[in-house]
Amino acid sequence: MRRAYFSLGSNVGDRGEHLAAGIALTAGSDPFRVSQVYETGPVGGVTQHDFWNLVLEVDTDATLRELLTRAQAAERSRDRVRTVRWGPRTLDVDVLLVGEETSDDPDVLVPHPRMYERSFVLVPLHELAPALVSRAQLRAGEGRVRALGTLESLR
Repeated sequence: MRRAYFSLGSNVGDRGEHLAAGIALTAGSDPFRVSQVYETGPVGGVTQHDFWNLVLEVDTDATLRELLTRAQAAERSRDRVRTVRWGPRTLDVDVLLVGEETSDDPDVLVPHPRMYERSFVLVPLHELAPALVSRAQLRAGEGRVRALGTLESLR
């Protein structure tokens, strides 16, 4: 058993519903915890609505490939369309960390290569696992982040 972390975000349609469905499909039957929801500005230069982001922590025996498959299935279930890089999306699910595992597979780079640059990942990850994100990393992260509360309170 090891601990895996995922970043989930949505800025199209019912963001809360997309995130809830993403959590259920990504966690599967594994025990999990969820950070608060954070409203964040988009990154990447594409003009679009703000995102709701959170981090999902899962205790699992699943392989890295199985976790990637879960993440992609969650995106597909919400009709994720990939037309513009870093563009609007119903659901985005990224594998951040899986125990001590590393992967240079282009399909699933672990640790996620940009996680320490992005406040929308660092802030909720720090909430769940403060030992994984230092105060200096929090300060260095890019982007506006505002806590909204739990997903349940927003639905």
